[in-house]
Amino acid sequence: MVDFFKYLTPGEYDKEWGLYLNVAGTANILPGVEYPSKEHPTGYYFKWPNGRVLNEYQINYITRGSGVYQSKTSKFQIKQGSVLLIKPGDWHRYKPLNSTGWEENYIGFNGSVAKKLMTNSHFNIYKPVTFIGYRDEIIDIYYQIFECIKAEKPGFQQVSAGMVMKLLGFLVSFDKQRSFIESRVEKIIQNACFIIRQNIENEIDFRNFSEENNIGYSYFRKMFRKYTGLPPLHYHMDLKIIRSRELLLSTDKSIKEISYELGFGSAYYFSRMFKKKNGISPVQLRNKALNK
Repeated sequence: MVDFFKYLTPGEYDKEWGLYLNVAGTANILPGVEYPSKEHPTGYYFKWPNGRVLNEYQINYITRGSGVYQSKTSKFQIKQGSVLLIKPGDWHRYKPLNSTGWEENYIGFNGSVAKKLMTNSHFNIYKPVTFIGYRDEIIDIYYQIFECIKAEKPGFQQVSAGMVMKLLGFLVSFDKQRSFIESRVEKIIQNACFIIRQNIENEIDFRNFSEENNIGYSYFRKMFRKYTGLPPLHYHMDLKIIRSRELLLSTDKSIKEISYELGFGSAYYFSRMFKKKNGISPVQLRNKALNK
């Protein structure tokens, strides 16, 4: 993509949305070229000895070349496929190596929703520089944001905000996958998910499953939760509840029949768990559907 950057002036409606962009751009920095460009306004431009402090979040994805990043306490090497995650108030400086230059893709954003997301535990573990490799899906999001900002059609801030959310979701996903890539435990968890889906109505002895796969139950449970977001028993229960909704809305089976078919043991227990998950009882859901 041709070098491009744009600084934005979000309005009150954009700020009320909770996540808005201040800047976005891409640049191919050739070896030996001065960095950063003096075309950037005050607040973004900085000289190496002084560094800078931003009043926004920035995500800079380096897709070619290498460089260095420094904070007050740490120094990181940057290579192709690195993500720079910068937070408001953090002193920092970074630049490409004179011998390599680099290609950077960046967005700067802020807002109440942005703050809530970026202070979430998922991003507290992120270092200022994290390697994710070259990812087409990440580049595609950046390019979509750039095109949206260039056109600047009504509502472009809200559309761009959605793309930023998608980008953050990918970063969280990549971090979660890091522990599982090509690992034995990933295959065991995938097999467990398959068995659960094939046996929604049956009880599953996860301790016995762990023993059969030569893995400790506590470790299996911990890694299953990290992989899926839920412990295995909760994962199984959620699938039961989803299946029960389908039966309630698509069949005339009684609450008791559905509860026993899905292995709940009693209609009372089924109704209690269903309401806990959905906020309404099975009877209320069915009546609501019939009265439409």
